[in-house]
Amino acid sequence: MAKEVSVRELRNHTADVVAAVRGGETMTLTVNRERVADIVPHVERRDPWVPASVLREIVREAPADRGLLADLADVRGALLDDE
Repeated sequence: MAKEVSVRELRNHTADVVAAVRGGETMTLTVNRERVADIVPHVERRDPWVPASVLREIVREAPADRGLLADLADVRGALLDDE
């Protein structure tokens, strides 16, 4: 459960609250004992899309295992046989 921190406490002890959040703790901000917001550690979000040139470079530097296509064919064949 997140620790609650009032607006007054946040104002008076900002450095302590920031240190706690930086350390991974989640805080719930309250105003007159009403929960109004969550203060959570920042998480870097990476864009899942990359330019085609970057993808080609990744594939060139780390190609798939040579036996991968054969393994996939075996699995596909096994799945088709089960139907």
